[in-house]
Amino acid sequence: MNIGEYSVKNPVVSWLLVIVFLAGGYSGFMKMGKLEDPEFTIKDVKVITQYPGATAQQVYDEVTYHIEEAIQLMPQVKWIKMSISRPGMSDITVTFQDKYNAEDFPDIYDEVRRKIADMLYKLPPGAHEPVIVDSFADVYGVYLALSGEGYSYRDLKDAADFLKKELVLVDGVRKIVIGGAQSEVVYLDISRQRLGELGLSLEKIGQILQSQNVVTDAGKVLVGDEYLRIQPTGEFKSVNLIGDVLISSSDRTLVYLKDIAQIRREYKEVPDLLIYYDGKPALSLGISMQSGVNVVAVGKKIAERMHEISSLVPLGMDIDVIYNQPNEVEKSVSGFMLNLVAAIIIVIVVLLLFMGVTAGLIIGAVLLITVAGTVLIMEMYGIDLQRISLGALIIALGMLVDNAIVIAEGMMVRIQSGMNAVKAAKEVVGKNSVALLGGTIVGILAFSAIGLSQDATGEFSRTLFYVILISLLLSWVTAVSTTPLLCALFIKPKKNAGSEVDPQDAYSGFVFMLYRGVLKKALHFRAVTMGVIVALFATAVFGFGFVRGGFFPDANTPMFFVEIWEVEGTDISVTRDDTLNISQYIRSLPGVVKTTELIGGGDQRFSLVYEPKERSPAYAQIIVQTETREQIADIWEKADAYMKNFANIEPIIKPLRIGPGRDSKIEARISGPDGSVLRHLSEQAKEIFRSNAGTKEIRDDWRQPVKLVKPIFNEQVGRQLGINYEDLSKALKYAFDGTQVGLYRDGIRLLPIFARATDQEREDISNIQDIQVWSPVLQTSVPIAQVVKNFETIWENTVIRGRDRRQTIIASCNPETGVDSDALFVHLRPQIEAMELPPGYQLVWGGEYEDATLAQDSLASALPGGFLLMILTTILLFGKVRQPLIIWLTVPLATIGITAGLLSLNGAFDFMGLLGALSLIGLLIKNAIVLIEEIDQQIEEGIESFKAILDSAVSRMRPVMMAAATTILGMIPLLSDVFFVNMSIIIMSGLAFASVLTLIVVPVLYSILFKVKYREEV
Repeated sequence: MNIGEYSVKNPVVSWLLVIVFLAGGYSGFMKMGKLEDPEFTIKDVKVITQYPGATAQQVYDEVTYHIEEAIQLMPQVKWIKMSISRPGMSDITVTFQDKYNAEDFPDIYDEVRRKIADMLYKLPPGAHEPVIVDSFADVYGVYLALSGEGYSYRDLKDAADFLKKELVLVDGVRKIVIGGAQSEVVYLDISRQRLGELGLSLEKIGQILQSQNVVTDAGKVLVGDEYLRIQPTGEFKSVNLIGDVLISSSDRTLVYLKDIAQIRREYKEVPDLLIYYDGKPALSLGISMQSGVNVVAVGKKIAERMHEISSLVPLGMDIDVIYNQPNEVEKSVSGFMLNLVAAIIIVIVVLLLFMGVTAGLIIGAVLLITVAGTVLIMEMYGIDLQRISLGALIIALGMLVDNAIVIAEGMMVRIQSGMNAVKAAKEVVGKNSVALLGGTIVGILAFSAIGLSQDATGEFSRTLFYVILISLLLSWVTAVSTTPLLCALFIKPKKNAGSEVDPQDAYSGFVFMLYRGVLKKALHFRAVTMGVIVALFATAVFGFGFVRGGFFPDANTPMFFVEIWEVEGTDISVTRDDTLNISQYIRSLPGVVKTTELIGGGDQRFSLVYEPKERSPAYAQIIVQTETREQIADIWEKADAYMKNFANIEPIIKPLRIGPGRDSKIEARISGPDGSVLRHLSEQAKEIFRSNAGTKEIRDDWRQPVKLVKPIFNEQVGRQLGINYEDLSKALKYAFDGTQVGLYRDGIRLLPIFARATDQEREDISNIQDIQVWSPVLQTSVPIAQVVKNFETIWENTVIRGRDRRQTIIASCNPETGVDSDALFVHLRPQIEAMELPPGYQLVWGGEYEDATLAQDSLASALPGGFLLMILTTILLFGKVRQPLIIWLTVPLATIGITAGLLSLNGAFDFMGLLGALSLIGLLIKNAIVLIEEIDQQIEEGIESFKAILDSAVSRMRPVMMAAATTILGMIPLLSDVFFVNMSIIIMSGLAFASVLTLIVVPVLYSILFKVKYREEV
C-alpha cells in the first residue's frame, strides 16, 4: 500500500495533517520574527589604539605593525581587511574566515584580546592600550533625532539619557546608544605673558588642581559605640570655585587662579562628531533589538512607550525618525504578502483555466496547505520573515504545484475514465512518486550552492535555500497524500464512463493533437531539429556576451547618501558649513522629505548593509529621504550638479544597497613598501580613469598630503636650559590645543580641565616664537625661539592604509549614470594592468569585481557537490546512463531563454540572477525526469517505443506546461522588486523557452540515443 492509497483509505490521518499545517501555519506567521533583511554575521573586529603625538608613519611602524603581527598569528583570520594609520591613532579592521558562525565569535573575540594582551610590551611609551571593538556590527533599527530650538547640547543629552533609561526597559530592546553628544570641558585661558611674569609653570598649576579635586579616604574615628567617617572639604562644588584656588608665584606671593585665568565651562572646541536634522543641531538615539524578535511588534511597543513618556520630554524638543526599521519591515512584509497572495491567485487562476474548476481548486487548496506548512516549519526552526525568505516563497510557488499537477492530472484522467478512486490513487502515486521525489530532490539540490556558500553573500541569501528545501519537500508530501484524498472526494466519473475507456482519449483535444503533430514532424526530421536547437544555443551564447553584469541591486527604500570629502586637514567647522549649505539646497528640491547631516564621521549602523565611515574632520554624510524611490534619480542629478560649485570637495552620491557592496564599483588596489611610490602609481591609475569617458568620483583613499610645521629643536641650548623635546612639545600643545591639568567632577560627568593660552595668542601662528617654555635651570619661562633653530613646513601623509600587513592604496572610480559598470571595467582593466609596477609592488582588483568574484567563487566551490548529487540522483533514479545523459543535455537550453529575456528587458546577470539560473536548472531537470520516466514505463508495459515516446510526451505536456505557466506567471509580482527582478526575468524567460524546447528535444534525444525508428502510421 503506497501513501496515496493509504490517504484515500484512511482520510482521518490526511485531514489531521491538513489541520496541523493550516493551524500551525497561521500560528507560526503570527509568532515568527519579522525583519527587513536576513540576519548575517559581519565577521569583522576593529582594534583601535591611540598614540598621541605620533605621525601617521610612526603609528604605522610602531603600533599598527605590532598589532597586525599579533593578530596574524590567529588561525581564524581570513585577512587584515584594512589598517588605517593616522596621526595619533591606529585603526585596524580584521576579517575572519567564512566558515565561522555567529556562535563562534565570542571565543574568537576573546582570543583577539589575549593576543593583543600578549604583545602590549612591544608598544612604544605613550601608546594607549588597544581597544577591541566587537560590537560595531550591531544594527540600531530605530534611529531617532532629538533636537530643540534654544536648547543646549547638555539639555539635549539630559533628555536623551532620560529616553534611553525608559526605552531600554521595553521588552525586545537590546541596547540604546546616543550619538552626537558634545563633550563638556573646563578651559583655563591663561596668558603666556602673565605666566612668564609670575614665574609659574603649568606643571605646578596641574599638581595643585589634581590634589585639590580628588576623592580621598580621610579615615574614621571611634566615638563611643560608633564610628564616624571623616571627609574634609576642598572639592570643587562649581566651576567658579576653581578660581578660588591659591597659586604661589616665583616671589612666593599667593594669587587666586581667577586673577590670572579666565575660567569657562564650554563644549570641546573641536568636536569629533556633529549631527544635524534638517539643518538643526541634534543628537541621535539608536535602538537595537534582540535577535529573533518580531521587530514590528517591538516597534509598536517602543512607539507606545514613547507616547506614554512624551509629556516628560521638555516642551519644544522634537523627536524625529531618521530610520524606522519596524515600519520598513511592516511595509516590506505587507508588500511581499500582497505579492505572495497575488502570486497564489495567479497560480490558481491559471490552474482553473487549464485544469478545470475542480482540479484547479484541488491543486490550489494543496498549494495553500503546503505554504501554511512551510510557514509552520520556518517558525519552528527560527527562520524569520524577511526579504529573502518571502521572496523564496514566491519563487517556490510555481514549483510547489508541479507534483500536485502530475498527481491530479493522473487521478483526474483515471477517475473520469471510470477507475475506482482507491485504485487510481494506488496506480498514479505508485507510478509517479519516486520520479517526483527524485525531481523534487534535484530541484532542491539546484539551490544547494546557496546553502553551502559560506561568504557574506551566501549567508545573506541562505534562507532562500532553506525555504526552498522545506517547501519543495512538503509539496511532495502533500502531493502524494493530500492531493489523492481531495481528488477522490471531489472528482467524479464522466457519464457513461467505464473501465473499457482508454485513458489516452483524454488527450484527443485540439491542443494535444497539434502538439502531437509537431512532435511527430520533429522526430521525423531529427537532424534538422537538433541543428536548429544547436544554432539557437550558439546564438544565445554569443548574445550573452552583451548582457549587463552586476552584483547586488539597490534597495527599494526611498533613501540615498551624499558623502562629502573636503581637502584632508580641513577644519570640521568648514566641513559643517559646506555640508549644511548643500543639505539646505537638497531640502529645497521637490520630493525631498528630510535630511540628516553627520559631520566628522559616521554614526550608528541603522541598517545591516549600512557601514559607517571612520572619523575625520574632513568628512560628512547627508542622509536624504525622498517621497518615492522614483524621485531619487532627478534629485541625485541636481544635487550632483550643485556640488560642482564647491571646488574643494569630493562628493560621492550612493544608494542604499541591498546586501554587501562598496562605495566605488571599480577599485585598483596597489600594494608595496614605499608610500611615495604608491602615491605615484595611484596618480597614474587615476589619470587613466580620467582619460576615459563614463567615469566619475575618481579618488584614492590616502587622501591629500597635509602641511606639517616642524620646529627644529636646538639640543645644545635646550640641555643648558634644562629643556627637553617633551617640554617643548607640551609648551606648544598648551599654546594652541591646551593641556589637561585636572578633572572636574559633576555628578555622572567627569569634565577634563584644560589650560591653554588666550584666544588672541592662540589664533595668531606668527607668535609661535614667543611661546613660553619653562626652564628648570633659570626657574622661569623663556621663549621657545631660544631652543628652536628654525621652523620648517613640509608635507606629510596623514592617512596610511594597509591590507594584509602591506601598505596599500586604492585608486577608484564609479561609472557615470547610465554607464554599465561591467563594460567600463572591461574597458579600463587592460589600461591599468599595462602600468609598469616596480619590483615588490602588486596590483589587485577590488570593488564590485572582487565582491562578485568572491561570491561566485564561494558558490562555485559549493556547486560541484550540488551538481554531483544531482547527477547521482538522476542516475540512481533510472539505474541507467542514457536517460540522465538526455536530461543533462537539455540543461544548456535554458541559456536561449535567459539571453533572450535579459536582452529584451535590459536585465542584468547579477548575483541573484545567478541564483535564478541555478534554480532554472532544477526546474528543467525535474520536467525532463517526469517525461522520461513516463516513456520508460510505457515501454516496460509493452507499448511500441515510437508510440510510447509520442503518447508519453502528449500525456506529460499539460503537467510540464502548467508547471511552467504557474511558475512564470506566479513570478510576475516580483518584477516590481529591484532585488528579485533579474532573477524573475531569468526564471520566467528561461523556463518559457526551455519548457517548450524540452517537450521537443527530450523525445528527439531519446529517439536518437535509443535508436527508435520513425513510424508514420503511429
